Amino acid sequence: MMKHIFFLMIPLFVYASSTFITPMEYASQLYKNPRGIGCQNCHGENGEGKVIANYVHKKKKKSFVGPRINNIEFNSFYKVLNQRKRGMPRYFLTTEEIQALYLYLHKNDKKKKDVK
Repeated sequence: MMKHIFFLMIPLFVYASSTFITPMEYASQLYKNPRGIGCQNCHGENGEGKVIANYVHKKKKKSFVGPRINNIEFNSFYKVLNQRKRGMPRYFLTTEEIQALYLYLHKNDKKKKDVK
């Protein structure tokens, strides 16, 4: 009996999962935890860049910085996410996931244009 109830409820789960969150909510969650290490840990809450660590090398103070990523055009953003570079982990994101991350990083672009 329980198997039948579960089987009948599957379409409800599928429908609910497709309408459960908005594209921006999905993009936000993906930015905060794409594959275990959130983008905000290195790039800041909105892609503005962030100091990850300060250290001393050969008696000089240095910083390891996650660069700003909310000012990159889409093609460059896509390319960077598909290669390993300077400590950037490979996430093996789909094109749709990369588009969602880009949407999240540029969510305020229209608002900025409207203010000018």
